[in-house]
Amino acid sequence: MTSTPGTAPGTPPGGRSRLRRRAGTAAVAALLLAGVPAGAAVSADAGTPRTATGPQGQKLTVSATTGLDPAGQKIRVQGEGYGLTTGIYVALCKDNGDNRVPSPCLGGADMSGGSKTSQWIVPPGDPYEGDLASAFGPGGTFDVEIEITEKGDGLDCAEVACSVVTRADHRAAGNRTQDVRIPVAFAGQEPGEPGGGEGVDVPAGTVSYRPAAEFTTAGKPLDLLLHPDSKKLYAGADNLPDTADVDERGLHVLNPEDGTSESWISQAPGSTGALRASAAARIAGPLPGDGVVYNYPLRGVGSAKSGDEAASGVWLTGSTITDIAPGTTPDTVLVAQGATLSEIERATGTATRTLTLPGGTQFAADPERGAVWYTDFTAGKLHRVDLASFTVTSSFDLPGGPGGMAGFTETDPATGAVWVGVDRSVLVFDAAGTLVKTLVGKDLARDAAFDTATGRAYVVWQDGGDLSDPANDNNGTLTVYGTEDFAPAAKDLSLPGNHSQAGAASLAVEPGGATVFVTSPAEGKITRLVRQVSPLVTRAPEDLTAEEGEEVALTAEAEGTPEPTVRWQVSTDGAQTWQDVEGATEPALTFTARTAQDGYRYRAEFRNDVGTTRTAAVTLTVTPATGGDSGGDSGGDTGGDTGGTGDTSNGAGSTGGDGSTGDDGGTQSSGGSTTDGSGSTGTTTGDPGSTGTTGGSTGATGGSTAAAGGSTGTAGSSGSTVGGGVAGGTGTAATSGGGSLAATGATVMSVTLAAAALVGTGVLVHRRARRRTEGAL
Repeated sequence: MTSTPGTAPGTPPGGRSRLRRRAGTAAVAALLLAGVPAGAAVSADAGTPRTATGPQGQKLTVSATTGLDPAGQKIRVQGEGYGLTTGIYVALCKDNGDNRVPSPCLGGADMSGGSKTSQWIVPPGDPYEGDLASAFGPGGTFDVEIEITEKGDGLDCAEVACSVVTRADHRAAGNRTQDVRIPVAFAGQEPGEPGGGEGVDVPAGTVSYRPAAEFTTAGKPLDLLLHPDSKKLYAGADNLPDTADVDERGLHVLNPEDGTSESWISQAPGSTGALRASAAARIAGPLPGDGVVYNYPLRGVGSAKSGDEAASGVWLTGSTITDIAPGTTPDTVLVAQGATLSEIERATGTATRTLTLPGGTQFAADPERGAVWYTDFTAGKLHRVDLASFTVTSSFDLPGGPGGMAGFTETDPATGAVWVGVDRSVLVFDAAGTLVKTLVGKDLARDAAFDTATGRAYVVWQDGGDLSDPANDNNGTLTVYGTEDFAPAAKDLSLPGNHSQAGAASLAVEPGGATVFVTSPAEGKITRLVRQVSPLVTRAPEDLTAEEGEEVALTAEAEGTPEPTVRWQVSTDGAQTWQDVEGATEPALTFTARTAQDGYRYRAEFRNDVGTTRTAAVTLTVTPATGGDSGGDSGGDTGGDTGGTGDTSNGAGSTGGDGSTGDDGGTQSSGGSTTDGSGSTGTTTGDPGSTGTTGGSTGATGGSTAAAGGSTGTAGSSGSTVGGGVAGGTGTAATSGGGSLAATGATVMSVTLAAAALVGTGVLVHRRARRRTEGAL
């Protein structure tokens, strides 16, 4: 790809050069790939200490950045190159990304001079210099210590990304030119955690759910179960009044992808044993392989699987069944008939154990811990029943007192916690019955489901449906929480039209949480929701130091759902403004470094339907080329067409430097070769006491003549050298036209050792890449 001025940001002047390469100098041009701070250039490895470069070339170094003691640790912070007109604070702060003030900070803004957690540095002669603040040293330097902890002063680095930063003091709070940031991590964290890039519209890695399909093939859905073996979606349903020509009561088996009906079991045995149309009120649990056990009104306990023409079942004596769950054996179920809890045999309906509680209508079984949690909403009580003895072992008060609107009672299989929905709250009790959390919503808490694979709890809230009540808007909500910390684990999702006037909503969660199904009885539909995640950066680009003419590569990767796209951006003004790099839409961005790009900053921007996330900006540092090959390369654009080869004048003399032809008329220099003398690479040997002169410097033909015994050489192009000097001595390098020339004092061995050192420490050499962005950076 070839860029043109005005369309590809970062294009250096002078156009495009084709560069000749030599294998002997490949390692000399290796790129130093360093650690990545948020929004700053970083050198050294991912360990400690780390150094960052600021927008005005400031250098910030922190003595320790990983494995920090959460209880407190003293670190050393050094800086250089800071402006002498603006005071700064040095502190541990929440990292809010590029061009955003780092805040809050540990220790706050120290204007007293007594803080050990932050430092105030001011220009020499500043009114605050002395007890309150220390002054910059020569060249805008400072060297201070601060004490940092993981939590304090409104900052919690276990929850947010934190960095040791410099920022302008309170007198220039809006000045972002002093922001330099180095991510730090306390023990148990990775640097920059929780990070993953800077979210533009939503935080990086934000989880949300969106409706993917609506199923209207199951009448008025009352309960759901996604079978763990067959993966079929079972929906217990009643008749939907809007479809008077069809009676949809029964158990519906659906394809969970598109909602197509695979089976419909509408018949179940009644009180006399005769089959009749029966709704499926509540699903107790799955059968092995396929099928479910369920309750059908009023006192039926049935079972069926996909393909059955009718359910098999028994009709119980007593009052209406109000709840049902799997029993302690595969052949039994637990049944609530008001305040009576029984375990019955599914084949005969015979009760093997019965317990009458003080009150209640619904329960949740925790077979892993041998408990049943029985809820009496009317009395405001929660009872624990021991499954082994079938007795009440303890009772607990439901906050809010008696008379709360019944919602649900569910247990978390992983932790044993019991979640109780009451009115517009969810009360979470631990396995011992201690209230540990109250979650408050704007709607009525109606059902909960748990995904043990991710440790997430899903709660569906229904609107009251009475629009005369200002608290109602006719829309429900789906919320997702972590089951350990109860923090929101996804953005709340509005469920339009999902209200409680025609029945309680229910839900089912696919293991792993990628798909959630929610019922809306009032609308006669099941909504299939799919998880989506905003881009989360998994590999960030790193700061680069390269020589002029070297091919460099930046790489960034991100994960998200849907899969995010990427585009690269460049800033030529210290991250104040950004432009897209034309055609740069791949994870790897490869281009040839030019001196005009020194200090340019780059970032990758990832996008999907959920949001946009950017990597921290990194800096490209371009240094003049060194070495003979590099001199020829950089001089190639401006030098003459051909460099000559020196003639031999005396028997003991040696040839001058060979000016070899470079591409595009450029000239490369190489070491001189000896004729009869003993000159070494890049040197010219003359008679004792004679002094050679330097070769031509403008690319014009015609050499300069050495003194007696010296050698005469034809001048090379710009960037080439002709050696000459005292007997056995080293010639001097001539430069012109901005060409970077090889200094003859460097030996082949030192170059080789330098290359080996770079490669040995994990440095990458980028010579070729499948995708190359020419001149666009």
